[in-house]
Amino acid sequence: METKYGFTKLTIAEFEQWIQQQRVARTILNVQQHHTWSPNYSHFNGNNHFERQKAMKDYHVRNNGWADIGQHFSTFPDGTIMTGRPLERSPACIYMQNANSVCIESLGNFDSGGDTMAPQQRDTIVKMTALLCKKFNIPVTTTGIVYHHWFNLNTGERNNGTGTNKSCPGSNFFGGNKVQDCEQHFLPLVRTALGGGVLVAPAQSPPTLLKYALVTATKLNVRTGPGTSHAIASNRAAAELGAVVRVYEEKDGWLKISDSQAHWVFTRFTMDVKRATVNANALNVRSGPGTQFAKVASLMKDEEVFVTEESNGWCKVGLDEQWVSKSFLNF
Repeated sequence: METKYGFTKLTIAEFEQWIQQQRVARTILNVQQHHTWSPNYSHFNGNNHFERQKAMKDYHVRNNGWADIGQHFSTFPDGTIMTGRPLERSPACIYMQNANSVCIESLGNFDSGGDTMAPQQRDTIVKMTALLCKKFNIPVTTTGIVYHHWFNLNTGERNNGTGTNKSCPGSNFFGGNKVQDCEQHFLPLVRTALGGGVLVAPAQSPPTLLKYALVTATKLNVRTGPGTSHAIASNRAAAELGAVVRVYEEKDGWLKISDSQAHWVFTRFTMDVKRATVNANALNVRSGPGTQFAKVASLMKDEEVFVTEESNGWCKVGLDEQWVSKSFLNF
């Protein structure tokens, strides 16, 4: 394990230990798969992991105007992993689809006619995805694991690659970038890496889970007890604006956000939200609570959302003005 420029390089074995030790406040619902396209294999010499990662960050900050590198992790042809954006921060990888995601960017051009994925990188992508699914209890389905290709570039609407879409993570990524390719070629490998089981989301919240809450402060300190007299937790970062945290206990205006450690946040800087699953094949997202408002996106069956407000049978999902009909949600 080596650190440089604020990034850490890990083998897949080191990553398995590292991810188990991470304390992440925000609720993560899916893993995004991407390829860099450029840089590709011709830009990697076996020793320039840090330089390539730093170059990607510099491009994202200077050219895209982002605050940091877009992805949480990058994989390299030799099977190594580089950390990127902090896990407490949503990625900047799929327009309108980042709030509850973790992002893997794999160095290479995996379109047909591009790079042939090295066995070491292939193995790392599969095992890393499995470890993330295990860590965050993400279902090994095409709602829990998503490809950039499935989302419209301009609106973020999921159309499964039938509109204005990038080819990312590559038209030859594990046999193709379509939903059926993922189901046929990629998901079985992830399930095998998990020991042959199919990890699925629980039918209901665990008994110890009290509720969900959304962070409304830019940064919200996590303390070792319910009060400002307690120290800030040293083994985790502050929760960030828009993060949805799991609440296990309430006490004196404070929320306990870990079921295993004494980690608390101030209730004043949160708002209660409800977790829901779409039960319609396609659900229109509108700019206000009613059919008279313009359609701005759509959700597919089994996608999960967090409801922040309700009005006349309509539910606001997230912090933006995006509303869906309550009758098509299962809470």
